[in-house]
Amino acid sequence: MHTSLERTLQLTQLSGQAVNDLSPSFDFLPQTDHADGQYRLRRYSVVKLKQGNVEHLAARHFVQSGDINTFQGNVSRSFETLEESILRSDGLREMCGVFKQANALDDEQEIEIHQIRISAIEEETLVAPEGVHQDGFDHLAVIGIGRHNIEGGEFLVYREQHELPFLNMALKQGEVAILADSQLWHNARPIKAVKKDELGYLDLFVLTAKEPTHALHA
Repeated sequence: MHTSLERTLQLTQLSGQAVNDLSPSFDFLPQTDHADGQYRLRRYSVVKLKQGNVEHLAARHFVQSGDINTFQGNVSRSFETLEESILRSDGLREMCGVFKQANALDDEQEIEIHQIRISAIEEETLVAPEGVHQDGFDHLAVIGIGRHNIEGGEFLVYREQHELPFLNMALKQGEVAILADSQLWHNARPIKAVKKDELGYLDLFVLTAKEPTHALHA
């Protein structure tokens, strides 16, 4: 059993049914006009999980400061929200519940959800263009949903920005890595297609939350 002092890094697993609920929607992720928008396809929503039910909050832009995100810092990015069928799915409710319970979040806690497909469009496509980084939150989860025709893409976790990673794992379907974003650093290895004439991609959900004492970003 985890205590409040033991939430630095946790590894867990979604059910197979949750993965089945969530997987198909990645085929319909839109491109965007952002710097990485042609190969990092994304939807973004903010929710609360109140008494076991997902409450979808009003759409908002996503902004990270330049000292947090050296790739697209201080850029107000707009994304389409998650599909309504996904927001209503048991799979999303389970995923948010795992995140909420692991971090002892209350019903009023906002959870930001990024649904991302990284397509292997180059010899080596960057999964995390900003390199070793923090996202500027208290809690972070990366959930593996699918890998197709790729090598690479391992999730890397570091105690300090300039050290070697102490965790190096390719997140398989449904595997969840939850970490204290303000205490650890993370990155991911680039991906490349195994069969050059076939689409390769990595499908992930990224969930983030700030403690209520922090001001939420715009």
